[in-house]
Amino acid sequence: MNKITYFILLISLLFASCESEPEQQKDTKKFIFYQKGIATWYGPGFHGKKTASGEKYSMYALTAAHLKLKLGTIVRVTNLKNGKQVIVKINDRGPYSKSLIIDLSKAAAEKLDMLYKGSTKVKLEILRDSTKTQQVWYEKP
Repeated sequence: MNKITYFILLISLLFASCESEPEQQKDTKKFIFYQKGIATWYGPGFHGKKTASGEKYSMYALTAAHLKLKLGTIVRVTNLKNGKQVIVKINDRGPYSKSLIIDLSKAAAEKLDMLYKGSTKVKLEILRDSTKTQQVWYEKP
């Protein structure tokens, strides 16, 4: 092999090894899928009352009640009927009906365009665990 061919091959290998990351390995981590089900909202009757976290409930804040998630957990709620999303903080316990998975504040319900219907099918994704300071990332199954 002559020197010029060897040099070109060496330069080609060098540039090929400088690629940042193979395309198929980029963006392999996704938010963990947590739950699908029916969401409702609660407002005026609870406004100003103490939540399970000790905070006063504000129907104008982007918060929610969930039975099992740690208080302080940040969750993305997606309305499966229209694709609208809202990010809420879990600061209360509920709903206590087995057919429901989350109770949203009035403000969160407005963002999902479900205020007048009262309930809708949603998907929940955990964005940040209450005990972590960084986002919680999991491999999607």
